[in-house]
Amino acid sequence: MKLPKKMHTVDEFGVLNYSGRFLAIIGIGALYSLIALFAFLLLYFEKDAPGTNISNYADAFWTLQMSASTIGFGDHFPVSLGGRTIVAIMFYIGIGLVGFIGALIAEKILGFANTNVRNRELRQQNENLLKHNQLLEHKIDSLIHHMEKLNRRN
Repeated sequence: MKLPKKMHTVDEFGVLNYSGRFLAIIGIGALYSLIALFAFLLLYFEKDAPGTNISNYADAFWTLQMSASTIGFGDHFPVSLGGRTIVAIMFYIGIGLVGFIGALIAEKILGFANTNVRNRELRQQNENLLKHNQLLEHKIDSLIHHMEKLNRRN
C-alpha cells in the first residue's frame, strides 16, 4: 500500500479532513501493533498453563488475529484467566478497529454520503444566514434611527 502524499487537507473552516487511505493505514498499523504486543502477553500466560494449545508466539498471534476479526476458528484458544483476559480485550479492540477499517472500505466502494461535506455545507449556509441577518439588523437600526429623527422634527 502506497502512503498518500497528503495525509489531510484543511477546508475553508479550518477543519482537518484526513485521507481515507491514511486512516486505513493507521488503523491497520494500530491493530497489528496491538496484536504483536498482546501476543507476547498471551504467550506468557498460556505457555505453562495446563491443557494449553498456545505453545509459541505464532499460535498466540494467530489466536489474537482471529479474536480481533471476530472469526475465532477455535483451533487455538486460551485456557488461563490471564490468557482469556488478553483475548477478551483484543476482541473488543478488534471490533472497533476492524469495524473502522471496514467502514472506510465500504465508504470508498459504495460511496456513502460524506457527512463532513454536508456539515461544511450547513456551516456555510449558517454563515450566510448570519451575515444576512446582520445586514437586515443594520438596515432596521438605520430605519429606526431615521424614524426617530423624523419624530423629533415634528
